[in-house]
Amino acid sequence: MKNRRPSRVVPPPFNGDQPPVVEIEGLWTKFGKTVVHQDLNLRIYPGEILSIVGGSGTGKTVLLRQMLGLERPARGCVRVFDEDISAADAIQLQHMRNHWGMLFQHGALYSALTVFDNVAQPMRELHALPEDVIRDAVLLKMQMVGLGPEHANKMPADLSGGMVKRAALARALALEPQLLFLDEPTAGLDPDLSDSFVALIQSLHRELGLTVVMVTHDLDTLFALSTRIAVLAEKHVIAIGPTRDVIQVDHPFIDQFFLGERGRRALAVLDVDAS
Repeated sequence: MKNRRPSRVVPPPFNGDQPPVVEIEGLWTKFGKTVVHQDLNLRIYPGEILSIVGGSGTGKTVLLRQMLGLERPARGCVRVFDEDISAADAIQLQHMRNHWGMLFQHGALYSALTVFDNVAQPMRELHALPEDVIRDAVLLKMQMVGLGPEHANKMPADLSGGMVKRAALARALALEPQLLFLDEPTAGLDPDLSDSFVALIQSLHRELGLTVVMVTHDLDTLFALSTRIAVLAEKHVIAIGPTRDVIQVDHPFIDQFFLGERGRRALAVLDVDAS
């Protein structure tokens, strides 16, 4: 089996002088007596792809859901575009979400709706756009993610795994978000489909100027896309920075995750692409 060689696009220089798009301060997450996050701090800056990694039980997806306002922390503040979403009511939160897009791990398409209606749904919820404008916008979003109009009337059950991801991404981009959340974007895809989806995200990030927050355990995806990586362990962010800086941090999880056999293979590809 050939080694995967995901295309590598050099990310833009990190600029921490700009105000953060997402700012998390003193965050605590508790489930009963179990503390998952304790005084966790994290800042995400405009235009970067910030990837979150960590072992099982470190609360990666929970943290993502807190940034989306789908869950509330036990303590602390989550600010997105300088708005405290922890204190927002349902109407305020929905208004904020109109500026974000979310790609869930399994797509989360509505099974009873066609591809067209899934992508159109966020636009229709605004109750502000005529149907002919929605039609043109849906077809444009589908084209952006590589889905032709012949797929518009298909049901999610009729789509391959890769097409589900693309349809879900088109829906995430429906309202032209400034901020895009990705939860395991290449999970369940074979290597070739995964590589093509990574290339699609790279292209959209570059062309649309998106800020991207991604949770992934796939090392090839991680190294191909990330501007910075945040590592969760021991209830905190124990390391954050470009790939090469993070893997220098002396910690058992970092050694196991990044410097094991799979990690060394992915790093070798990174070195080849950077040369």
